[in-house]
Amino acid sequence: MTSELGLEKRQFGHRARLALSPAEIRLIDDQAHAARTMWNCLHAWWTMLPKAKRTLAAADAAIRQARKEIDWLGALPAQAAQAVLKTYFQAWKNCWEGRAEEPNFKARFRSAMSVDVPQGRDLQVTRVHRRWGMVNIPKVGRVRFRWTRDLPVGKTANADNRITGARLIKDALGWHVAFRITTLEAKPEPHQGPQAGIDAGVTIPLALSDDNHQDHGRPARLPNGTSDRDKWLKADEKAKLLRLERQAARLKQHRKPGQRSSNRLRAVYDQIGKLRAKAKRRATDWQHQTTTYLARTYSVLVVEHLDIPNMTKSARGTIEEPGKNVKQKAGLNRSISQEAWGRTVTMLTYKTARYGGTLHKVPAPGTSQRCSACGFTTPGSRESQAVFVCKNPGCGWSGNADHNAARNVLHLYRMGLALVPAAGRAVVRRPRRVKPATAR
Repeated sequence: MTSELGLEKRQFGHRARLALSPAEIRLIDDQAHAARTMWNCLHAWWTMLPKAKRTLAAADAAIRQARKEIDWLGALPAQAAQAVLKTYFQAWKNCWEGRAEEPNFKARFRSAMSVDVPQGRDLQVTRVHRRWGMVNIPKVGRVRFRWTRDLPVGKTANADNRITGARLIKDALGWHVAFRITTLEAKPEPHQGPQAGIDAGVTIPLALSDDNHQDHGRPARLPNGTSDRDKWLKADEKAKLLRLERQAARLKQHRKPGQRSSNRLRAVYDQIGKLRAKAKRRATDWQHQTTTYLARTYSVLVVEHLDIPNMTKSARGTIEEPGKNVKQKAGLNRSISQEAWGRTVTMLTYKTARYGGTLHKVPAPGTSQRCSACGFTTPGSRESQAVFVCKNPGCGWSGNADHNAARNVLHLYRMGLALVPAAGRAVVRRPRRVKPATAR
């Protein structure tokens, strides 16, 4: 019925910052630590039991008994404990189907603190101000959050447009709430805009085939030629980060192996984490704005199918065969990781579909070496990172190397060489019911 009316169901998330008092922060921290402990207990229970006894009902009985016997596990609401159980079983299912590695224990200081609120009716979201809203957190109470977009609450909420749940997430900047929202929207009309090929790079983040390159205005290299690992920070923030890193290195010298970090060292690490989180938020904001602009402007976007994990492997080699130009390769790997090409493709995937466009992937080999004018690959045509001059005697085309690669990417799509599936991360799936040897 929904498709006949030209409507489709859309699920998305919205993240907002919470304004918590110190007492509320302690309560949510206790819930997050209890959820992490519940995960670790489930994992220990799973690995110790025989395969025949690993059932959902047995796991449910085990966590219920644990919440009764261990007092501080009771800080976690019952629905949140069931969400931990559901997430743990889904992690094993993803492992068996080849989508992820097998789950493991969660360390105290190396895992993200989070708490699930699986039922949307428990949230009771209301808007009290132009910039603030109120949400109910189980066993904490009513807390404020930053209102930055309209949510389906009150009279606008119904069976098709509503908040279905949320997750509380803590990062270096504090606690945030990520709402899960389901809406019913009209299907977008087919996009009538132009087509464009995109070449992802470091010097030019996104080079387009029509010369409409997208640059964030932050150079990938410093004046001395080294990679800038903190290009999303301002000059004063970079100086502060360098001072904090040196202070952490001095404090770390006095810590013996296996000894717990001092409170002063943890405070320095927290300040470093805040600066890193600020840089990441700026990078993500630029990606969101840029990908939204591209999805609104173009009907077809074509990108390369890049194996990013393989591209960012270390060049150190082995003791018998040590690598070459290890520092230069490490700087390149750091620059590639900062650009987050995979996250850009993910954003383009769902945004192009939302605006009526399509995203396609084409094979990457040869796009930067082949001339986009004559179609021949002549050795020596790419004279430098930014300059491409075709050495074919009958051509002689010259231009920016990234622009040339973007034109080749679009040409491959028009020749019918788009990969299937066209968008999203390619996954090698094993047959169902076949588990990896490590999980048997």
